[in-house]
Amino acid sequence: MEFGVNFFPVVDPVKKSASTYYDESLQLVELAEALDFEHVQTVEHYGSPYGGYSPDPVVFLTAAAARTSRIRLVTGAVIASFAHPVQLAARLALLDNLCHGRLDVGFGRGFLPDEFELFNVPMEESRTRFTEVVEACVALWSGKEVRFEGEVHRFGPVTGFPRPYQRPHPPVFVASATSAASCALAGEQGHHLQVVPSVTSQEQLTQMTAAYREARRAAGHEGPGRIQIKYTCYLGEDRAAVLSDAAACERNYVEQMAAAVASWANARSEQYPGYEQFADKARSYDFDTALAANKVLAGTPDEVRGQIATIRDWYGDDICLSLQFNPGPLPYERAERAMELFARHVAPAFTGSVAAVAAA
Repeated sequence: MEFGVNFFPVVDPVKKSASTYYDESLQLVELAEALDFEHVQTVEHYGSPYGGYSPDPVVFLTAAAARTSRIRLVTGAVIASFAHPVQLAARLALLDNLCHGRLDVGFGRGFLPDEFELFNVPMEESRTRFTEVVEACVALWSGKEVRFEGEVHRFGPVTGFPRPYQRPHPPVFVASATSAASCALAGEQGHHLQVVPSVTSQEQLTQMTAAYREARRAAGHEGPGRIQIKYTCYLGEDRAAVLSDAAACERNYVEQMAAAVASWANARSEQYPGYEQFADKARSYDFDTALAANKVLAGTPDEVRGQIATIRDWYGDDICLSLQFNPGPLPYERAERAMELFARHVAPAFTGSVAAVAAA
């Protein structure tokens, strides 16, 4: 197993300013490299406290690249529906060169109706746009004099510049929320996978990862592929204090997510079956239930280690957990300590190595 660090800001200026959040997050990026985490990654969202402090993963990861030399940098994910492939491919290739080939590119479709409205993009085009952008970016990174003729995007012939540092192109991840079919398609195409257990059941996620692995194997791609599963992790020596922090931060997350998905109450799309239930699901979230179901990691090092052992049994020992230690309003010192404790007392049980942590 491998472990990375995920940044999904769910916070507003009343609780923490943008500059403070960025300063703290970049400090944690440096710590993540020092503690031998496999990657750092961030999301793309707009217009609300639900991820709105991260409107541009490329900019944040460029700052992270300047402060590090080994850790991988992951978009988790860029929203393909809102981008032109020529521009996006060029920006990502630039970042791949700046970090000397440490970039992994995760692509997502987007799922918030308000964001589609902001960009004046029909939700019914999201799957087509996603497919075209991924295909076109790979073509621009890999080929020359590329001509692309899609339903939405048409361009060329053009040779993408700069060329990416990694050849033929950076590893491609596909973000999937609930669809086993999407996971299977990612496996068939030889891409890697990003999933979030908080929005699906353990049984459904097991089906999704199994569909991905089987499709990748059947298509004859080399290796098992990389699966990133994203969790929030609250960790400390004082169990009561940790659970108090976790409950408060999860309540903030649910409140902000409920507001962000509220527009689904009046939206319907064949591209997103069942998403109209998102608002109800968010409002019904219960921290204790989520903790018991291992949808969130929280407690002492021993308890979190036990949760991860269960997750490994569910999804396999070749997965990578992408962990959020600083969900928005959590004080920096607690996130820092949680990362140190994880590297010293949790990760070695699954990786076999101990990070050089000064404080234990």
